[in-house]
Amino acid sequence: MKKNLLTATVIAAVLLLWLFSGLFVDTPSTAEDLADLTDASETEVIRDADARMRVRVASYAAEQRTLTRVLRGKTESKRTARISAETSGRVISRPVERGDRVSSGQLLCELATDDREAAVTEARALFSQAEIEFAGAQRLKDRGLLSDAGIAQVNTDLERARAQLTREELNLARTRVTAPFDGVIEQLHVDVGDYATTGTLCATLLDLDPMLIAASVSEQDIDFIQPGSPVTARTSTDKRVEGNVTFVGRQSDATTRTYPVEITVANPDYTLRAGLTTVVSVEAETVLAHRVSPALFTLDDAGVLGLRAVDKNNRVVFHPVEVIEDASNGAWVTGLPGIVQLITVGHEFVSAGQRVLVENEATPPATARR
Repeated sequence: MKKNLLTATVIAAVLLLWLFSGLFVDTPSTAEDLADLTDASETEVIRDADARMRVRVASYAAEQRTLTRVLRGKTESKRTARISAETSGRVISRPVERGDRVSSGQLLCELATDDREAAVTEARALFSQAEIEFAGAQRLKDRGLLSDAGIAQVNTDLERARAQLTREELNLARTRVTAPFDGVIEQLHVDVGDYATTGTLCATLLDLDPMLIAASVSEQDIDFIQPGSPVTARTSTDKRVEGNVTFVGRQSDATTRTYPVEITVANPDYTLRAGLTTVVSVEAETVLAHRVSPALFTLDDAGVLGLRAVDKNNRVVFHPVEVIEDASNGAWVTGLPGIVQLITVGHEFVSAGQRVLVENEATPPATARR
């Protein structure tokens, strides 16, 4: 019993000492004193934190960079002609084969002339006779021996003979089906011995020089694509070609809301085939940009992509940036001052407005390996 009473007495004495200890502590007497004490404490904490934070920075200078827009399309022949016969007859010659390169005017198919040559000879003789008769009638008219009606009739006979000769010559010429332009034979539709009628296909001819690349551009990028813009393209066969934009559509597709674009590239050796999937890079405009390492990217509290730098007072500054191009040796961004001191080591551990200790880096990581 006495032991329990002694324990309770000791506990009570300790409690009384703790309660009366507040009388001997110097506490802030007013709200202003409390605020001063709080500010002083926070300033001291920040100063201590700043003194402990050391970062490494490097100087980055802006460079001129040409923006590009990447499009996808396919190669197409500039012209495709399905050449057909313009008269009837049996095919007696077909001197070309599939894949042959032909020149404008070269014979593709020849039909039997039958009696067409005889018809031309006859028409030529009738035309000569009509010319002689017209000359004689003209002399009679000059002497007053032929009326105007008579000379008009002779003139009509002359023009009829001229038209007949032209008709027969054209009919004979149509037995020779020729290439309308330089190109390559893609398909043959008749063989020697076949009977062709008017409209029978003889051959399909492709014009592959120059070659066209047909692509589509979104409505967001259409204003960046202009006729004459330089283009670099790579086909699905890994062939690199260069050309220029030659057409930009003004009416979008009703379904995809994209605009048609045509690019013309030289193809003198016909090695570039039609129908190849192609990735096209179109040069759009030139801007000032910085090339930085993607490892330096960070996000602010609002989730905006940017880079942290230091100002002349060694305070951290956050710069929002826009990535305009990804390259193998860094990313090109806009939104930075012309010359900027970017934090290359320690940017993950500092925030905007914070004062830091700065250690300069000789060469920026993104530009050390070109």
